[in-house]
Amino acid sequence: MTDTDRRRRITLLGSTGSIGVNTLDVVQQLGGRERFEIMALTGNGNIALLAEQARAFGAKLAVTADEQHYQTLKDELSGTGIAVAAGASGLDEAASLDAGWVMAAIVGTAGLAPTLTAAARGADIALANKECLVSAGSLFVEAVRKGGGRLIPVDSEHSAIFQCLEEPQRHALERIILTASGGPFRTHTREQMENVTLATARAHPNWSMGLKISVGSASMFNKALEMIEARHLFNVRPDQIEVVVHPQSIIHSMVGYADGSVMAQLGVPDMRTAIGYALTYPKRPALNVDRLDFAKLSRLDFEAPDETRFPALRLARTALERGGLQGAILNAAEETAFGAFVEEKIRFLDMADVVEQVMDDMVQCPPGSSIDDVFAADAEARGRAKGVIATYAKAAQ
Repeated sequence: MTDTDRRRRITLLGSTGSIGVNTLDVVQQLGGRERFEIMALTGNGNIALLAEQARAFGAKLAVTADEQHYQTLKDELSGTGIAVAAGASGLDEAASLDAGWVMAAIVGTAGLAPTLTAAARGADIALANKECLVSAGSLFVEAVRKGGGRLIPVDSEHSAIFQCLEEPQRHALERIILTASGGPFRTHTREQMENVTLATARAHPNWSMGLKISVGSASMFNKALEMIEARHLFNVRPDQIEVVVHPQSIIHSMVGYADGSVMAQLGVPDMRTAIGYALTYPKRPALNVDRLDFAKLSRLDFEAPDETRFPALRLARTALERGGLQGAILNAAEETAFGAFVEEKIRFLDMADVVEQVMDDMVQCPPGSSIDDVFAADAEARGRAKGVIATYAKAAQ
């Protein structure tokens, strides 16, 4: 029996984050439990929300990635008939269930293993987890190919490219253009950015997102990761990937062709549009989202990104040029540096310096041929990043 013969079976890896919450909103808009069967929902520490979601949508399984929350989740769902699991094994169990569509929205490298499990069994992967492609790249794409499922991007930028990239015209593809809002510090000088706080870094001007993504947007590390993702998603050369700052976030990204034509996908900033497209692809669903009113658009601005103030973009190009496991190294160092910034161990601009030092220290790292190689490089990069961060803390004393 297939998804077309019954309610469509879906699993959300990361249901309590902004992507997960918006995905469930889309599911509800498109018919809820009458049209969709929720096989599994996973979260981390927001147990109350995870339990509420599981009850509301009748999930078969609820999983907390943090084993310390297992009993709390079990108590919350007592008497509902919903199975409960925790930890890495619980995430793997969720990914293994017979869902034809899996939203991969666990933030960070923690999302790689369960998403690979889902891909290997042939599920369609709605990809919102950047690290699957940044860290594992061609290995992940090959796992999806072997499994027989489809890889559908959910990030607004990659979804836009996916929608604009006409397969019959693939031979004429010249460039892909990722748009960036510029975040809250687009007009700040480097001196002003020296004293950025966590509160100001998380305040995105256009999008409502989780802490990690918000800070990543402010530093433009999110865009750096998206550059590496685009390389693997669309099988393009590094020199075909461009970034342009577009502060209104109306044009979500563009595709340029050999005849000079540029195709753009536009819309009011709302993650539900890309999520709905991924959930119903190749059809377009009717969604209750704001419509773009061109008459009210006073202007659309574009500017080149400043890689002196936002060195993350330069580091992404370095990783693309070096190849191998440099993407995994960049990502692991960035996640570690982000944690140190949140804990006020380093300053905002120090994050890029930490990443660059780790990338340079591991430039001779051999290219990986397995997921184990990816995890080994990831672990080494995190260790080295912690060592660099310790020197910052010592210097501050």
